Amino acid sequence: MTVTFDTDMPDKIRFAIVGYGNIGRRHAEHIQHNSSTELVAVCDINPAVKELIPGIAFYTRLEDMLAAGNADVLCICTPNYLHEPHTIAGLQAGLHTVVEKPMALSVAECDRMIAAANSAGKIIFAVKQNRYNPPVQAVKELITGNGLGHTYMIQVNCFWNRGDAYYAESNWRGKKDKDGGCLFTQFSHFVDIMYYLNGRITSAEGWVHNFAHRHNTEVEDTGSFVLKGINDSIINFNFTTCSYEKNMEGSITLFGEKGTVKIGGQYLNTIEYQQLKDATLPLINISAKANNYGLYQGSMSNHDKLIQNVVDVLHHGKPIMTSAEDGREVVNIIQMMYAGAIKV
Repeated sequence: MTVTFDTDMPDKIRFAIVGYGNIGRRHAEHIQHNSSTELVAVCDINPAVKELIPGIAFYTRLEDMLAAGNADVLCICTPNYLHEPHTIAGLQAGLHTVVEKPMALSVAECDRMIAAANSAGKIIFAVKQNRYNPPVQAVKELITGNGLGHTYMIQVNCFWNRGDAYYAESNWRGKKDKDGGCLFTQFSHFVDIMYYLNGRITSAEGWVHNFAHRHNTEVEDTGSFVLKGINDSIINFNFTTCSYEKNMEGSITLFGEKGTVKIGGQYLNTIEYQQLKDATLPLINISAKANNYGLYQGSMSNHDKLIQNVVDVLHHGKPIMTSAEDGREVVNIIQMMYAGAIKV
C-alpha cells in the first residue's frame, strides 16, 4: 500500500502494547522517552504487570484494550505464534501496528496480515532494528552507490548462547508451533540484514541439528546453509545457540568485485575489516548497545529509532524503514531455508 502521513494523527501519538515481557518493556521505555509519543495502555496476561506501569491503563484481555479506543498504534510484543491474530485484531480496531520479529511464522500468515492492513487502510511496521546499526547503514550506502560492485559471496555467522534458564523463562520458547525455530526467534535479524543488503533469495539448502537442547526444546540449535541470491551471489549462513556460556559473534562479510567488507562484533556493531577499491568506510566500533535481558543478550538496542520512524511516517510521510512486505520476505526466506534443510 502507498504510505502517506496520517492527517488524523494527534500531535502526540498514543501507543498501546500487548505483551509486557522483555521486549514489551523495551518498547515502553522508548515510547515514554520520545516527546512525540505517549504510552496509554498495556495488555498482558500477568495481572502483576499492573504494578509496573502506574498511571497507565492496564488490561488482561486484548479485546478490552482495543474496545477502549484510546490508542493510535498497537505494538505487538507477544510470542511469535500470536503475532498474526494480535496484528489483525489491532488493524481491524483501526490502529496502525508495530510487529516484533518475526512478523509471523509463515508467508500465509503474513499475507493475511497485509490483507487486513490494506482493508483497514492502516500500516504494519515490521521490527528489524538492526537495519539502523551504523555499520549496516554504512555498508548499505556503499552498496547503493555501487561501491562494492557485483556481490560474489556473502558469509553470515551467528554464534550465540541460549542456556536452560532462557528456555525455562517462557513456556513458548523452543516449541515448534509457537517459537518456529532459531531462524525465527534468534536469527531473523541476520536473515533480514542479508536480504536488506543483497536482495531476495532464489534457493536454499542446508543441515540443522539439535545438539545441546534436546531435553527442553523441539527445534534445532545449530544449522548451516548455502543460499543463492537473486543476483547469483553465493551465501553461506551458519548459526548456533550452543556458543559456550556467552554470545560470541554476529557478522556478515561481503565479497564483491570492488572490495571486501565485514560487519562484525557480537551484534553487527563494528566494521571489522575492509578493503575497498574506491572508498573507505568509517572505523565504527559500538559497544554496550545490545538488548540486555539479564539471562541473555539480544540484538543491538535501536528501538528508539524504530519508534521515531513510526512518528516520522505518521506525522511527516517519511519512508518506512521496514515494511510489511519486507517482513514477509524475511519469513519467506526462513521458510525456504527450513524447507531445504536436512535434519542430521
